[in-house]
Amino acid sequence: MRLLKYFFVGAIAASIDIGLFSLFASYFGWPWVPVSIVTFCLATLINYFLSIKFVFESGSRHKKYIEIIGVFLVSGLALAMNQIVLYLLIEWLGWHLIISKISATITVFFWNYLGRSRIIFKKMA
Repeated sequence: MRLLKYFFVGAIAASIDIGLFSLFASYFGWPWVPVSIVTFCLATLINYFLSIKFVFESGSRHKKYIEIIGVFLVSGLALAMNQIVLYLLIEWLGWHLIISKISATITVFFWNYLGRSRIIFKKMA
């Protein structure tokens, strides 16, 4: 059940990430690297707040500041994975920006869930 809740929270955050990425990188033609970093960070922030509201119990496994550091570490690795996948798909394989972004988002989804559920948060009661 928790994975299903996280899927919906992740879908909201991913929609914002992909939507803004599409707007700025594809429609306006801004460079995809900085755009993907900014939209990923914004989506991560939204995901965090929705996750502690609907999926995970905040502050139950670690003190709040440790929890936030953990979220930054897990998300930082996810951002690195996201950028690597985007680079490979866009620059090496020549895939379309949006298809690449969707693929990168799917790739890091499970890392984010496992990192948060196993390392950072305790499941909601």
